[in-house]
Amino acid sequence: MNEASEKKLKLGDFGYDDFFETGRQKLGFGGFGVGRVVAEYKESYRVRNIDGEYSAKITGKLLFNAASREDYPAVGDWVAIDELNSEQAVIIGVLPRKTIIKRKSSAKFATQIIATNIDAAFVVQAVDLDYSLNRFERYFAIVRDGGVKPVIVLNKTDLISKEELNIKLAAINNRLKDIDIIAVSATTDSGLDELRKYIKAGETYCFLGSSGVGKSSLINKLVGKEVIKTNDIGAGTDRGKHTTTGREMYFLEEGIVIDNPGMREVGMADADAGIDDIFAQIAELARGCKYVNCAHAREPGCKVVAVVKSGKLDEEKYNNYANLKKEAEYYELDKIGKREKDRQFGKFIKKAKDQLKKNGHY
Repeated sequence: MNEASEKKLKLGDFGYDDFFETGRQKLGFGGFGVGRVVAEYKESYRVRNIDGEYSAKITGKLLFNAASREDYPAVGDWVAIDELNSEQAVIIGVLPRKTIIKRKSSAKFATQIIATNIDAAFVVQAVDLDYSLNRFERYFAIVRDGGVKPVIVLNKTDLISKEELNIKLAAINNRLKDIDIIAVSATTDSGLDELRKYIKAGETYCFLGSSGVGKSSLINKLVGKEVIKTNDIGAGTDRGKHTTTGREMYFLEEGIVIDNPGMREVGMADADAGIDDIFAQIAELARGCKYVNCAHAREPGCKVVAVVKSGKLDEEKYNNYANLKKEAEYYELDKIGKREKDRQFGKFIKKAKDQLKKNGHY
């Protein structure tokens, strides 16, 4: 914290602004300090502000009032805190979020928050691993749905020729319109200056991608030292492994970055808006379909299918759109089913309590 003290950091350097201050006052937290959640553990958090870092736990009231996992603090959140001493604090409440990136979790009806209050998401793929345009679109859907700008970071470009790289870049530009692309190599430092220039003071960026694509190595390069432990790349797999199992925030001289564990699956939750945003052309065509509930599969009069058959719409892009929409639809149906089960269970509990009261046992 010596360097931070010398710079006389302000909350604005950590991303705090009038939006969060207004939220703090409206929630009645004006008498408490604020801090930003930089790491999340099993039963505690690490929170940072201009005075230092604190190990923090949430209050019993916050725990009791939480209706779902999304009501708990997450990495990136601004929280109202009661500082107990120079090392410990209690989280009183979570301030309103500007943006949120989430995905369907392994639990059937639940979502998992990846990060909050993000300005841009660096979606990282390595040219030598499971590189896929479909995967880019999958990430973009959840990013755009959360109100966050997606940016492509194509890593390990030192492993392919310039000609091969240009072919990949042309394919990305043809399929994914108006998306910024940064080609880098954490091994040779190629493109790192462009990545650094992209990061602005007071703004927050998260790195998303599968294991082995080099997210942690890139963050180490940006920070200027090995803040995330990485192992040597295996000769047989070209995969770099790191020991990070949770999300964590790092502060650069300019801007803030969040490292995320590699994600094998990026399940669609209630991401309809994000899907329609990233597939804007298809969404626009869908509005002209003959039937309101058209599935855009084999229905007569479907504008989307007609354009695909004409060759004017990339068939792979269309198939990916259909798959993502189907996932989002299934998730929504699951949620509706759960709400109905919860409603029925609530009625059962109420009836049981009323019966107990009637019999003088409650």
